[in-house]
Amino acid sequence: MPIPKAELHLHIEGTLEPELAFALAERNGIALPFADPDALREAYAFADLQSFLDLYYELMAVLRTPRDFADLADAYLRRAQADGVRHAEIFFDPQAHTARGVPFDVVVEGLHGALSTSRDRYGISSALIMCFLRDQPVDSALETLASAERHLDKIIAVGLDSAEVGNPAARFAAVFERARELGLRCVAHAGEEGPAEYVWEVLDVLRVERVDHGIRSMEDPELVERLRAERIPLTVCPFSNVRLRAVDHLGFHPLKRMLEAGLVATVNSDDPAYFGGYVQENYDGVAAALELTDDQICTLARNSFEASFLDEATRSAYLAELDAYIRGTD
Repeated sequence: MPIPKAELHLHIEGTLEPELAFALAERNGIALPFADPDALREAYAFADLQSFLDLYYELMAVLRTPRDFADLADAYLRRAQADGVRHAEIFFDPQAHTARGVPFDVVVEGLHGALSTSRDRYGISSALIMCFLRDQPVDSALETLASAERHLDKIIAVGLDSAEVGNPAARFAAVFERARELGLRCVAHAGEEGPAEYVWEVLDVLRVERVDHGIRSMEDPELVERLRAERIPLTVCPFSNVRLRAVDHLGFHPLKRMLEAGLVATVNSDDPAYFGGYVQENYDGVAAALELTDDQICTLARNSFEASFLDEATRSAYLAELDAYIRGTD
């Protein structure tokens, strides 16, 4: 039985398995440029983040209706249940859909339709985090945020993702300030492809509560100390880091050093359909490659709940379940 955990860095569009992509393409009368799901899988040999993003956005064409988005979310939740996930905070990229003519409301209503019953069907509490594409204009992000105002009961936070290098987060300061005014929490991708300076930027300019990735923080001792002292969580994605060439091999991943430095690191799957593993596979893979101790694995799971945006009562209940699991495995 997998250890109870939360997943905090998961792009729902990145859970689009080849089989589901082909099923949705057939449903919507869309021709994919691949012969079959196996041929599509062969295209998952990425040279860098941009080569991944090119395919990632291309395949989104199969997502058209609320039912499509609900089916996508449901498929993830079913898999997450098998991985011991008790709580999931799920990213989505509305600009990638509205830019191709899919209304904002279609995306949110479809995803929320699946997530609203996730606790009853799968024993998983869930929430949506709306991400802005950092390689798109700030005005587009502001328009997206305005569209979200009628859905604030369905969205818990905003984030910033897509191509990191050459797209400074500081441009989005006003967007994140407005999001806070609306009562939304704030997170951002930084320090995966880009240097440690990008992590400073999202902390100081966007004032995020959580850093997504953040692995290159380890290059800056002063930043490491700040992250440790302020208990700022990092949502680390080991398989993703290797597949996108941010880390050469799992055995070289900085996760163990992050834990030893006292950082609130968590393990997540990012875009698991593309990167070869869901969250438990990430746990198992990095534990073996880095020879993590049982205590360190338990710390990762504990960090995942403590870093979440859960209310205190629900967080405490999940932590109690984790403690019971640990006692049962001693």
